[in-house]
Amino acid sequence: MGLDFELPLRGSESPGLPCAPIGIAGTDCPLPPCARSSFLRVMAAQTRALVSGQWLAEAVRCNLVGPKLRILDTSWYLPKLKRDTKAEFAQRHIPGSLFFDIDECSDRSSALDHMLPTASHFSRYVGDLGIGSDTHVVVYDTSDFGSFSAPRVWWMFRMFGHSLVSVLDGGWKNWLLDGHPVTAESCVPERTEFRAAVNLSWVKSYEDVLENVGTRRVQVVDARSAGRFRGTEPEPRDDTLPGHFPGAINMPFTSFMDASGKELETEGLSKLFREAGVDLEQPLWTTCGSGVTACHVVLAAHLLGHPGACVYDGSWSEWFKRASPELIISEGEGKKV
Repeated sequence: MGLDFELPLRGSESPGLPCAPIGIAGTDCPLPPCARSSFLRVMAAQTRALVSGQWLAEAVRCNLVGPKLRILDTSWYLPKLKRDTKAEFAQRHIPGSLFFDIDECSDRSSALDHMLPTASHFSRYVGDLGIGSDTHVVVYDTSDFGSFSAPRVWWMFRMFGHSLVSVLDGGWKNWLLDGHPVTAESCVPERTEFRAAVNLSWVKSYEDVLENVGTRRVQVVDARSAGRFRGTEPEPRDDTLPGHFPGAINMPFTSFMDASGKELETEGLSKLFREAGVDLEQPLWTTCGSGVTACHVVLAAHLLGHPGACVYDGSWSEWFKRASPELIISEGEGKKV
């Protein structure tokens, strides 16, 4: 069995292959020496947004994880779930992977959860993970959904100017189901220089969204569950009530995945946007609870050839705190003055 070079392209970018570190070890690698040598030299200018578990398993088996290919466990969960993601990572993870902490790589001075860090903070953080400008980064998380927080980190890398980043399709859930290897062994990467080139036009503020509520110039998709959006189910944060702001369109992030937790094919994704009344030829902003699952909408639009969707980083957590009651639409209790 060879490497999964023929994985169908998912999205608008051309397929790319990670370069391997010098010296591939292991006799069970399916690549013959000549192909391994070529593999070392191949790095496309762009890479696919999704990679399969089979593709990544072959890369792990061929010992390609290193300076040119980094795997990141980006798991994050709401505090109410009481999951210790670092402890879970220490117990088992994809071989060669490193842990990316969304809360640590954020603006720690903000009163809101995991808002984007500065470009210098992001550069230092990912440089410490051994990621440079020519590193292909593959992100995954351990959610039972198949994917939860990984698209947020995929988007962060792209927002900070690094397009060589992919989401593991189906995540940890399918990695285990397919019988791929796991380990408790840790690795310490050599620090690498990373220089972020931030694209702030992809990030929207409370003021941007407030203005758009009046103008309705831009479509805004909310990726929370239907109950939270309508105001009939509680928010996971005790200081926030459910609901949505005027003009928002609800597309729960789980709808972009099939029952197995893998991303829908392009036909299914196109149907979702069409039935929601979203025109991908027009500007699109996304929101959710705190800027994490909004990135599922960005990923889906990207896979359909529309890579410029923006994220309201503060999302509902900020909007509920700052907006006046008449700008909170809810079938439930609603915000009081």
